[in-house]
Order: sequence, then structure tokens, then C-alpha cells
Amino acid sequence: MTGKYGPHVGIDIAHPAEQSVWAQYRGLLAIFAIFPAVLGFVLVLAVLAGADFGLMNALWKWTPFIFNGFLYNVAMSLFAIGFGTIGGIFLGMGQVAPSRLVTIPSRVATQIFRNAPWLVLLFYCIFLVPYQVTIGGTTYQVPNWLRASIGFTIPVMANFSEIVRGAVQSIPTGQWEAARSLGYKWSRTMLSIILPQCIKRMIPPWMNLYAILLMATPLASIVGVEEAMTNTRTALQAEANSRLLLPMYAYLLAWFFFYCYPIARLSMYLESRFETR
Repeated sequence: MTGKYGPHVGIDIAHPAEQSVWAQYRGLLAIFAIFPAVLGFVLVLAVLAGADFGLMNALWKWTPFIFNGFLYNVAMSLFAIGFGTIGGIFLGMGQVAPSRLVTIPSRVATQIFRNAPWLVLLFYCIFLVPYQVTIGGTTYQVPNWLRASIGFTIPVMANFSEIVRGAVQSIPTGQWEAARSLGYKWSRTMLSIILPQCIKRMIPPWMNLYAILLMATPLASIVGVEEAMTNTRTALQAEANSRLLLPMYAYLLAWFFFYCYPIARLSMYLESRFETR
């Protein structure tokens, strides 16, 4: 029997199968299914460590304190991804600019800061950014978390610069030629034609970069920022119970996982949707 679309040539063409509910929502279901698995992992570590009900009391007692530190992690990541994205757009456009006076410095800066250890850049910013600034006769203190955020912004800017460069170079050259034939200048072609098409290509790697950034923010604990890692260590020192070491750090790991895993899943979905693989 021939199919609907091939009766004259005798070819059966299968009709596209409708997606099941599981296929449509399996990513979302996977997110909710993994939560109890991670919580179970924390409890297993507690049992292996020989912790008793003192663990639950400690978690209940110190959760607000750890959450307050986690907010600093989120704040540093949002600051760095925001300003790093803005700087990365200009630096990435500089890498593909027609003038070598702009291209060479942009490429050098990108490669230096992209391949430098994040901790080294963090130390530089912590010690080079002033502790206080005076504006209009008023002195303002620059908190440690803000100076650390500037340190994270630099590598984020360099990494996003590479994302922008790759997205721009993935646009077919025919579009550049068509714009040139219409009398468009390079800047107008970039802003009106090329960059709008690059957005879909840049969003998935940009989200992955943000997840990596958030997981790197505990490095700020080394330079005195009272973020989640620092507060967890403070809680352990206050409890003075070595049996809580593994469960408490596993609890902290779960916080970062719950925040980053949905971002990773959404990035994978958008990557598939935009066909940027």
C-alpha cells in the first residue's frame, strides 16, 4: 500500500510520529528526579560519617548563614556575567574588525585573559582595586565581594569575546558581501545584520559560561569574601565536630548543583532548538 504522499511512484512515506508527553517534558522531569538523588547522597555521606541527629540540627541551624553566603556567590556571578558580557561584545567585535590596529590588541587581550588562571586575576584585582574611593568629598568603602567580582569579570569578558568571534565568523560571508553591495559600512552591517543573527548562536555557550562562573565563585573565599564556602567552613569550626565535615560540604555542593543543573539543561535544550551544534 502506498503512502499519502507517494501513490504514483509506489513509495511509502512514513508520517512523522507525534512526540510523547515524556519526550516533551523529560528534561524538566529529569531536573525534579535528580533532586531527591542528590539529597539521598547527602544522607548517605552522613551515615558513612557516623552522624546522628546532630547533623539535622546543624543543617537547620546554619542553613540561613550558608544561604546568606550563597547570595554573595550569586551576586558576584551576576555582576561578572553582566559586565563581562558587555565588555566581551566589544572585545569580540574588535577581533573581527577590519582595522589591524583594533584587531591585534583585541586578540592579544583575549588570549592573555582567557588563558590566565582565574585565581591569579582574582588576586590582582583584590590588591590593585582600592579599598575605598572618594567621590564628591564622600568616601565609599569598596567591599571585598565587589572587588572579587571585578576579578571574575576579566576572564568572563575574554571568554565571551571568543564566543562572539566564533558566532560572527559562523555567519555566511555572502551576507557581508550583500551588505557591502548595498553600501552598508562595516559598523552598520555588524550591528544591523550580523549581531542579531548571532544571538541564537551565543546564548547556549553564554549560559554554560555563566554556570562555570558560578562554580568558580568559591575561589573568592581565599581572598576573604564571606560567601557560601567561607560560611560553611565557619559553621564547621563553630560546631567542632569532624563527623559533620563530609555532610556539610555535600550539602553545600547540593546548593550549587540545584542552581546550575537547570541552567545546563536549558542550555542543552536551546542548543538543540537553535541547531548550533
